[in-house]
Amino acid sequence: MEGRGGDQEASSVPTVMRACRHLLALDAEHGPRAAVPALRTAARGVPELSVEPERLRHLDGELLAALAELSEVIGWILFDAGQHRRAHRANGRALALAELCGDRWTARLVLLNHAMLQTHVGRPRAALATTARVPGPRPLPARVAALVLIRRAHAVALLGGDRAAARLVSRAGSRFLDGACRHDPPWAWWFDETELLGHQGWVLARLRRWDRALPLLHRAATAPGGPSYRDLFGAELLAALAAAGDWREAETLVADLVPRVAGVASARTAESLTATATRLKTCATAPASLRDGAAHLLALLGTGK
Repeated sequence: MEGRGGDQEASSVPTVMRACRHLLALDAEHGPRAAVPALRTAARGVPELSVEPERLRHLDGELLAALAELSEVIGWILFDAGQHRRAHRANGRALALAELCGDRWTARLVLLNHAMLQTHVGRPRAALATTARVPGPRPLPARVAALVLIRRAHAVALLGGDRAAARLVSRAGSRFLDGACRHDPPWAWWFDETELLGHQGWVLARLRRWDRALPLLHRAATAPGGPSYRDLFGAELLAALAAAGDWREAETLVADLVPRVAGVASARTAESLTATATRLKTCATAPASLRDGAAHLLALLGTGK
């Protein structure tokens, strides 16, 4: 491979894809706490990850596409681990590699992931600009179109567009119901009904529409199985219950979370739980038993005093 102090044999597509599958499996089962340390091993096994994408344009298109996919996975793991600057760089690399080989579908996934990162760090206008780059000359498949609408809804909700965000959530549900089709990209499998319900509920919670948000978040948080990152829906459900003043359900959820919180590997989930438990601990109108439960939750999260 060129660009590393002399000629070196390029990584093979199977090697890159094995690294990709390994990271995905680690993240799905154990979360970024287990996956982040494995990124260094991936970098050693795939040296192209430390070369500027422009210097890789001579590589075979199939290899560039595999490298783009691996970089996208790395960006996602770093984002969920709370390493936002590194995630930003990984997303930039993934997008550049995907564009080099014309892999439009991987580029779209990277853009959708990056829009989520931008919303998370409080840059909703940038997130809207990023999602605007996803569509192309042909209509998107229903599932991908629904995901675009969800990303837009989160950003619009942060900007105070209550009615617009609610309309986007409704449209996302309608598009999702159009079902899967043969034009879906390979990565679309993970955007299932649980993912849709969780994000619909989360957006509506941002709008303080508790009557609709709470049931949706509850369904997503209690759905059986699923990857570890979906613990986030339980954290957002607790935040919504606390904001709505539903003390009984909040106390029940805290009791349910306590034995499981040590296994939370997502930084986003831990941050959400910490913020909510901190508010509950000092909330004068919350029952004493709930304040005590929140203090216990903080202690288990490693932030209790």
